[in-house]
Amino acid sequence: MENKKKVILTCKDYTVSNENFDLILDENLDMLITSPQPKEEELSKYYESEAYISHTDASKSLFDKVYQTVKNYTIKQKVKLINSLNSENKTILDIGCGTGDFLEACKKSEWKIAGVEPNKRARDLTIKKTENGIHPDIEKVLENTSNKFDVITMWHVLEHVPNLQEYINSLTKLLKPNGVLIIAVPNYKSHDANYYGKFWAAYDVPRHLWHFSQKSINLLFKDFSLELVKTLPMKFDAYYVSLLSEKYKSGKSNPLKAFYRGFVSNLKAKQNKEYSSLIYMLKNKK
Repeated sequence: MENKKKVILTCKDYTVSNENFDLILDENLDMLITSPQPKEEELSKYYESEAYISHTDASKSLFDKVYQTVKNYTIKQKVKLINSLNSENKTILDIGCGTGDFLEACKKSEWKIAGVEPNKRARDLTIKKTENGIHPDIEKVLENTSNKFDVITMWHVLEHVPNLQEYINSLTKLLKPNGVLIIAVPNYKSHDANYYGKFWAAYDVPRHLWHFSQKSINLLFKDFSLELVKTLPMKFDAYYVSLLSEKYKSGKSNPLKAFYRGFVSNLKAKQNKEYSSLIYMLKNKK
């Protein structure tokens, strides 16, 4: 089948470089692709910013405070979710573990934890909190062929990884038979994405290399014997993303307008299930 591609939007990197990047639609996969994509060795420079708060514990600005408050609540929900799986050995790998708060909460809930975090500053914070060896990349985890996990989590990480299909193949090597892969990603078909267009903060070019729909996830993972068993909403994302998007669009925070837009997005998603971000639970059928 011919792989048809066309430019849908041109977006700006508001966090680091102020450069412009195109979003190209891959019609076969129903997925948007950031173009041009920085070379793998150049990607790290696009993360070197205090504004990129998943790599810090900052709580100075309004955005930071909202992010940290919501993060603390959602961590409890994430732990509740993985505990509901009743995994026999309770082994978990969190990829893109950031500053380690989720892994720390997993450890307190008696999970045997491991993590991957490329950013050294964030990785060092995680090691302090968990007292565990946290790996700089997935290749380091793969080096130990006995590493197999009941659960692998990627909270807003899949959109960041180069060589997407190769990476998914690596995930299958690390997941136990009947193990569960949990992925959370933004949904470019949500109401807030359509409303804000090129200003939608969850495009976050060029750090986000891929932009998924529900159809994308199904198509990508079915070839790797990973079956989608459940899809869950991340309702807070609509509010936080709208808060950032308002700032990008108007130069002002507009928290009331952002809250309204997030509310409308979640209200519409009750009908069409197109929430701002979605959690996908995929079971290893190998």
